[in-house]
Amino acid sequence: QVHVAESGGGLVQPGGSLRLSCAASGRFFSIFTMGWYRQAPGKQRELVADISSGGSTNYLDSVKGRFTISRDNAKNTVYLQMNSLKPEDTAVYYCKMAARVTVLDTRTSDYWGQGTQVTVSS
Repeated sequence: QVHVAESGGGLVQPGGSLRLSCAASGRFFSIFTMGWYRQAPGKQRELVADISSGGSTNYLDSVKGRFTISRDNAKNTVYLQMNSLKPEDTAVYYCKMAARVTVLDTRTSDYWGQGTQVTVSS
């Protein structure tokens, strides 16, 4: 019902920048919170940043001041601008959308993308 697809990952040198995009498609009533998570090898998945439907944002402490999350509601898309990248930012980045599929739904359901690899290395 809701398809989520990320794009924009790749290989970048330390100090460089990348912009991730994530778009939702399919049949749904509304998308609420949009978020970016990441998972490095051997580590648990962690929240990097999320943004509410009203625009309130929340960031992982280690990315504050370097990453910026934004959304375009008309396009059902969320972005993650990543600047001053560090090797420890290397991970698979996942997008999550919390959506209500129909107007009758009383709760949101979470929909995940397949992930995009971000590698920060010289």
